[in-house]
Amino acid sequence: MAADASRRRIFLVDNGSLRPSSTLNLRRVAAALSDRCGVTVEPVSLLHSNKVPAEELDGEAARTFGPAATRAAQDGAEEIVVVPFFFGPSRALTGYLPERVATLREHHPELAVRVARPLVDLYGPVDLRLARALRDGVLDTVEDGTNPAVALVDHGSPIPEVTAVRNVLAGQLGALLEGRVARVAPASMERRDGDDYRFNEPLLESLLDEPGFNQGPVVVAMLFLSPGRHAGPDGDVAAICTAAEGRNPGLTTRMTPLAGEHEAVLDVLADRLTAARAGDGLLLSVTP
Repeated sequence: MAADASRRRIFLVDNGSLRPSSTLNLRRVAAALSDRCGVTVEPVSLLHSNKVPAEELDGEAARTFGPAATRAAQDGAEEIVVVPFFFGPSRALTGYLPERVATLREHHPELAVRVARPLVDLYGPVDLRLARALRDGVLDTVEDGTNPAVALVDHGSPIPEVTAVRNVLAGQLGALLEGRVARVAPASMERRDGDDYRFNEPLLESLLDEPGFNQGPVVVAMLFLSPGRHAGPDGDVAAICTAAEGRNPGLTTRMTPLAGEHEAVLDVLADRLTAARAGDGLLLSVTP
């Protein structure tokens, strides 16, 4: 049985970052989601963010899931609803988070935990909202009179299910941009070494050396949720683009706004939260 609203805590959860901009963005989205759904949504990271000095976070230290969930249980919460701020089923969601939940319930077996699905559900109904958000970012970035190539870039993942999300979005984006751009291809910012991780290919640095992407304008569509070391204006993706321009005279790259900055992301999060509160569409459900 679902907990009374007064006994339910709702966490918007990201992976976490050592960059304060990531935590500040998570707080922004959590506040907007609270307003949208009429409930209190708390921003919590799985890892890392608690190491950021509080003075870099407007004087308020970041929280991580384990301590935040434990405190919620100690305060009398009967149920925790987790809304993932992730594009796909990262190992942080399918491995690390269930481990933390199991540890939590060893001490609080009466606590129910529901984890909503990530932003892209490859097994659910076709949903073009994120692809349309990416399309908007591309069209806002294209210079008038140009016919650019488009590279949809994500971080890169050690599991193929997350890369599959990137590839599906690239296909949807290509269909939405048909006739407006020259071509669309997916790419990863980085990958682990070894043949087991070749599913991340192509890397962005390699794609920008390929015909069709190494000359003329290229729009780099940013499949990232928050700014930070990788996706910030001086981050790793920007450095890869600058280096590629140095190797390929005539290549010009422009990065879109982050996908996570689009209103469509909030729409999807609101749907995920509504479904989770009703006990539907869950990635994980643990009950007493």
